[in-house]
Amino acid sequence: MSGDIELFYDDTPGERRGVVARNGRFEQILIQREGDPDAMRLGARSIGRVVAVEAGLSGGFVDLGGEGPHAFLPFERNHVLTVGQALEVVVTAEPREAKGAVVRRTGPAEGAPRLLEAAPDLLDELAALAPGVEVQTGAVAIQATWEAEEEALASGGVFAASGLDLAVQRTRALIAVDIDFAPQPGRDGRKGRATANREGLRQAARLIRLKRWGGLVVIDLVGAVHEGGGLAAQAREAFAWAPEAVWGPVSRLGLMQLSLPWRRTPIEETLGRPGSERALQTEAIALTRRLRHAVLADTASPRLTAWCRPALAERAAPLIARLGPRAGLRQDEAVRPGKERIEET
Repeated sequence: MSGDIELFYDDTPGERRGVVARNGRFEQILIQREGDPDAMRLGARSIGRVVAVEAGLSGGFVDLGGEGPHAFLPFERNHVLTVGQALEVVVTAEPREAKGAVVRRTGPAEGAPRLLEAAPDLLDELAALAPGVEVQTGAVAIQATWEAEEEALASGGVFAASGLDLAVQRTRALIAVDIDFAPQPGRDGRKGRATANREGLRQAARLIRLKRWGGLVVIDLVGAVHEGGGLAAQAREAFAWAPEAVWGPVSRLGLMQLSLPWRRTPIEETLGRPGSERALQTEAIALTRRLRHAVLADTASPRLTAWCRPALAERAAPLIARLGPRAGLRQDEAVRPGKERIEET
């Protein structure tokens, strides 16, 4: 990675987060939540046992010994899968959309399915992404995680300096990127469109990485089909973080296509769909993180208390108890979702 890199690390009870920013823009958000299966995390090594072979899917399903759906192991040349076979595997893609993790065979194995080596620690991942860069913690790190999450969940943005209006959205089939240009009086329209395309590719690549997405990407460029070669080079530079990407040509309609490998669970699934049990746990962790930020920022108040509805208090209580004696929790049926508050008590 080049440019001005910043690393942030937050260890809030229930969940650890790491954030990577470059030149003031967030690029990655790493999340390790307590209770998530260790064997399903990117980079985890396990002994697995083949439970099904599906020729139509060009692979088999592997029991890693934990809860959740079985992992998928794609066929490899000169390797044959048989039901009951024990293998040593490593996770190459985390679970998503009710699917299990994707794994790669690393060798033969014996014994029952079990975890051999946990995924890299979050702090180790940050150090590998930016060697030698100091990791910031405390209140400033919590603020960074909030801002990174907000941007990751947004569907794009407006970048006034380049006249760029960008939309990045995901459907079941693909990721759609719409690069639009808002002409400004007195500026050369052709140069403005070229700038919007260049900046649009950079920001789209950054946001897709921040959202932890993969799959087919279709980019609608701003009327610059004749610049296909130059745009292709700019796109490859923008998506340099995904060297395994498969590229298609720029079409006559100004559409660029590429396919990105899946690696991590998408941010929206990591946090949980609205109304789900996971989303409620996300709320509890978010309230704990907010109270932790208040305790760190306000060193004068003897005690700070979070107020929330009973259902949320039940989930948050064991987490907030780990913050220490200056953090408290009260429940109130009158507090509506999203209206939680923190007061000095």
